[in-house]
Amino acid sequence: MERLNSELYLQNCYIIQENERLRKKAQLLNQENQALLTELKQKLSIAKQQGGINTNTNKTTTSLPDLNLSCTSSTSNIPKNYK
Repeated sequence: MERLNSELYLQNCYIIQENERLRKKAQLLNQENQALLTELKQKLSIAKQQGGINTNTNKTTTSLPDLNLSCTSSTSNIPKNYK
């Protein structure tokens, strides 16, 4: 019984460590997502102000900014192991 208890305790410790690792990874991914969302909103706002996005429903064409032009700036705050 004591051996089983020890094994379960070790499994529990492992699960807690894995949970913490995944929680930190999720937090980093959330921060990256928020940064990318902010960058996208800024670019769309600038493009709209410059007339790059047509919000008039009568016109059929819509031009969007090339978001790949500055993708390196958004990844500069991402840890190397997540790139």
